[in-house]
Amino acid sequence: MMKMNFRMIGALLASQMMFFTGTSAQTGRGDRISGSNFESRSPVLAMHGMVATSHPLATQAGLDILKKGGTAMDAAIAANAALGVIEPNNCGIGGDLFAIVWSAKDKKLYGLNASGRSAKGLTYEELKSALGDRTQMPLYGPLSISVPGAVDGWFALHRRFGKLKMADVLAPAIAFAREGAPVPEVIAYSWEVACKRLKAQKDITEFENFGKTFLINGAAPRHGQVFKNPDLAVTYEKIAKEGRDVFYKGEIADRIDAYARKTGMFIRKEDLAATKSTWVEPVSVNYRGYDVYELPPNGQGISVLQMLNILKRYDLKRLGHNSADYLHLLIEAKKLAFEDRARYYADPDFAKIPLQTLLSDKYAAERRDLIDPDRASAKIYPSQSVLKDGDTVYLTVADVEGNMVSLIQSNMLEFGSGMVPDGLGFVLHNRGSSFALAPGHANVYAPGKRPFNTIIPGFVLKDGKPFLSFGVMGGAMQPQGHLQILCNILDFGMNVQEAGDAARFSHSGSSEPIGTVMSDGGKVALESGIPAQVREALVRKGHQLADKDFFGGYQAILVDQDEKVYHGASEMRKDGQVAGY
Repeated sequence: MMKMNFRMIGALLASQMMFFTGTSAQTGRGDRISGSNFESRSPVLAMHGMVATSHPLATQAGLDILKKGGTAMDAAIAANAALGVIEPNNCGIGGDLFAIVWSAKDKKLYGLNASGRSAKGLTYEELKSALGDRTQMPLYGPLSISVPGAVDGWFALHRRFGKLKMADVLAPAIAFAREGAPVPEVIAYSWEVACKRLKAQKDITEFENFGKTFLINGAAPRHGQVFKNPDLAVTYEKIAKEGRDVFYKGEIADRIDAYARKTGMFIRKEDLAATKSTWVEPVSVNYRGYDVYELPPNGQGISVLQMLNILKRYDLKRLGHNSADYLHLLIEAKKLAFEDRARYYADPDFAKIPLQTLLSDKYAAERRDLIDPDRASAKIYPSQSVLKDGDTVYLTVADVEGNMVSLIQSNMLEFGSGMVPDGLGFVLHNRGSSFALAPGHANVYAPGKRPFNTIIPGFVLKDGKPFLSFGVMGGAMQPQGHLQILCNILDFGMNVQEAGDAARFSHSGSSEPIGTVMSDGGKVALESGIPAQVREALVRKGHQLADKDFFGGYQAILVDQDEKVYHGASEMRKDGQVAGY
């Protein structure tokens, strides 16, 4: 059942949205009088501050914090906390967080890795015994859970860059939890699909709390129905009053520990108490004169940089946007980068990651030579030179002082492990399911280790100044989404909203950090805006096409440094909003 773990994740994400080929042509759409006809709306412009999230109410909560004098980081925390209430299928304080921050005062980028670790008391041998004859980690239930890092991430950001009191920052989210908020269309659909899937999972050892917390009369809330979460309101109030220690060392930690002991989880209060976010240096490559930044592993961000390095020697604009030759190059570059992602991306405290080699021009040239312009690859072998060396929400905020934050936060799959500690109002994520089990693998399970993590924030500087804060959520779609957004803007000159609205591809079936290996070239899903002749040309090159997939959730803020104006964009495939003042 678990043979294709990460491909299953892609399929589960795909089930949220059901993007079938050709459906948008059935009714047609109106015509714009300017810009591209596929653009859903104009970019939002503002001078003093801007917030872009996947839910309009979260965007407004963040904007209110900015207007009260809060920093971009205050507003990002407020928006993230609100999303944990009103989009709980995709995020919450039972998950992890990553961020890239631009400090206007320091004129510098900072990276934050707030991902949690596995239980220190569970050895590899004990895990294998608990798994029985399974060869991969379960997607759900107690064995899929690692320590949540999001709350520690909030406080790390707040200590360094915040201005308002945490009680003020969390106040909008507490109000949503107590008073309720109507559920938007896409979230309602995803919520229902996720609940049906979770109800069928035998690995979940306790599910009654989930029903009490996230269902209304036994069913997922419908579109427009008001959802409340009074337990989460109390939890947020405790965090606002007592700080991060109440979550990791105090009453909330005690409740998680007690729940763990009765449900077969191996996380203990000692694991929570040991949690600490890590400030890291973002890494970059130069592409078309722009410095593109991602965070180093245990995330997958550097795969974006590897793809850009491979592609920068091609004249992509000459090939034409979303032409067969263009898409072929991007898909093949993705396959190459994902082979390294599968082999080397892991917790740097436990694995030697040949980062300098992976991001070098020499290595990019070596890998580029493997691309056949006329034929899709079915299997890719690791480079000998490297071997010698060794569901989610995304949001972005900019403030009046020029500070910016690119933040991503996740339960991993929708509603994570499916397990909700007694009376706390949030689900524990299932990021622990991302460990490999093969001895010697960089990402193999070990006690106190951070699993491979898919969530990645992105940032771009031009001449040492902020140009773009952006992200595209959605598992393995994230690096592919980053790549397509960057090419849309930097190669094809699209505005920030056009770049997100343009039709996308999503390739699945690459080798994965859990140990699965690509042997058939995988499959390519194409949105309906990509015409039939392009599909046919890709098939002639040897690509296998998929009927559907998940194409990500995009938010972005672009900075016009000459006019000092923010340009904002929000994903038309989701319920989100970008707003400024």
